[in-house]
Amino acid sequence: MVREARANRSSFLKVKCPDCDNEQTVFSKASTTVKCVVCGRDLATPTGGKANLKAEIISEFK
Repeated sequence: MVREARANRSSFLKVKCPDCDNEQTVFSKASTTVKCVVCGRDLATPTGGKANLKAEIISEFK
């Protein structure tokens, strides 16, 4: 029996920090808190699945 390949459900996202407008790449299913490298604001927090994003998504890399 042939099984269909599962679609990739995760991706990398380019996000913009709401405080300092720094652009940074984060993983959509981040397992740790992602902070802005410039100002230190939380950009993504883990939820057990997809991360809770607190920044504007600029683009998605699949």
